[in-house]
Amino acid sequence: MTRAVLLPAAGASSRMRGGDKLLEQVDGVALLRRSAIRARGAADAVLVTLPVASPRRDSLLGLDVTILEIDATEGMAASLRAGADWAKGLGLDALMVALPDMPDITTDDLCALFDAQAQQSATPLRATTADGQAGHPVILPRAVFAAMHELSGDQGARAILRDHPPRLHPLPGQRALTDLDTPEAWAAWRAQR
Repeated sequence: MTRAVLLPAAGASSRMRGGDKLLEQVDGVALLRRSAIRARGAADAVLVTLPVASPRRDSLLGLDVTILEIDATEGMAASLRAGADWAKGLGLDALMVALPDMPDITTDDLCALFDAQAQQSATPLRATTADGQAGHPVILPRAVFAAMHELSGDQGARAILRDHPPRLHPLPGQRALTDLDTPEAWAAWRAQR
């Protein structure tokens, strides 16, 4: 089974008050590049959705990923629809959606989720924190690709996961919830490192 990851990186980063969270440096590397490298380490194929003419593209130079520029003014749904089309075009059985602003997610985490999905591939799979709080990444099976194409707005795949309850897979600590959307979140995360 082909392992594939969608990194939806077309958001406006509006809560960063002028900064771009995906270009913030982590261990000397832009967060988006770091996330793409980790995804590529776990998957056969990686799709990164970007805003049209985004400076984020430069952070991906030299990586074996597919880049798709989209009009993402609507929100997350535009990336999910693009991901569903890409996955269908490749004949994939499932697609992992991994948010690129989650710096604690490792390649090993992604591999563990893919391994868990292989055991029951027709049901969505969702990462949780060690204490069971639902988070990300999420793996969506082919059975819901059509539903992904019907999404709109900035709600992500919540409706799909409501209609198709996922199996849950715990990741260590708070990794499945740690995302960095604001300067304050970045400062707190860096202080804890």
